[in-house]
Amino acid sequence: MDNVLSLHNDLKNKSYRHGGYISFNISDPKPRIIHKATVRDRLLHHALYRKLYPFFDSTFVFDSYSCRDDKGIHKALDRFKDFYYKVSQNNTRTAWVLKCDIRKFFASMQHEKLLAVLTARIPDVDINDLLKEIVLSFESTSYTGLPLGNLTSQLFANVYMNDFDQFVKHRIKAKYYIRYADDFVFLSEDKDYLQSLIPQLNQYLESNLGLTMHPDKVYIKSFASGVDFLGWVHYPDHRVLRTVSKRRMFNRLKSNSSKERLNSYLGLLSHGNTRKIISRVHAEQDILSS
Repeated sequence: MDNVLSLHNDLKNKSYRHGGYISFNISDPKPRIIHKATVRDRLLHHALYRKLYPFFDSTFVFDSYSCRDDKGIHKALDRFKDFYYKVSQNNTRTAWVLKCDIRKFFASMQHEKLLAVLTARIPDVDINDLLKEIVLSFESTSYTGLPLGNLTSQLFANVYMNDFDQFVKHRIKAKYYIRYADDFVFLSEDKDYLQSLIPQLNQYLESNLGLTMHPDKVYIKSFASGVDFLGWVHYPDHRVLRTVSKRRMFNRLKSNSSKERLNSYLGLLSHGNTRKIISRVHAEQDILSS
């Protein structure tokens, strides 16, 4: 309650200042640094998010799936499969996939560009002042970066990338495009067309957003050869869990075999062709519990 009253007074007096962050490391699935704001600051993050999310969400393209209501990874995976069947004309033609990834996405977002987008859309000066205070409260290098621990960072990331989505849909006019955070794919029966997109995408990201695509994570593959996207390797008639994801799952179950964790993994596995893995999970659980 003290936090609430103090925050209320600072907002009313327009004297609010964002506090610092507590940082800690995670490895899920790769090493990341999480920056956690104070309870007081997180109260404001949630309040702003509740008000701003519905407004901005209505401006996003349909096939942006990260951190949005009624979207998420599983719907992105199903959409990916639907696109494959359309492009391949029900598995009768070769479907090619351009898979892209942005290098150091959250650490590379430029504060000035993000604030320009926010202020162009939001007429309220007081809200813009609060957003500026939050954005500038953190930086990985000079005036760049968003903290992975902030709820607002999820919304800001989609706001930041929305111009790119609009460019893809309305300038390039890509019909089969899906983005989840900094991972995005294009599907086409024309491999040369996908190859021609790469320099256009690079140019737009660098010139307009100050971002670069990861040179080691941009490739074109046929769907039939197996495409790694959002934790699964996709084939025309099935999808399988990444080997590294499978190994990580079993290591975690050995260290913590709680019912909650088990059910969480079984829920994940239900979205792919994982009958053998599910059988192994149950077998190892029986061993651990005996």
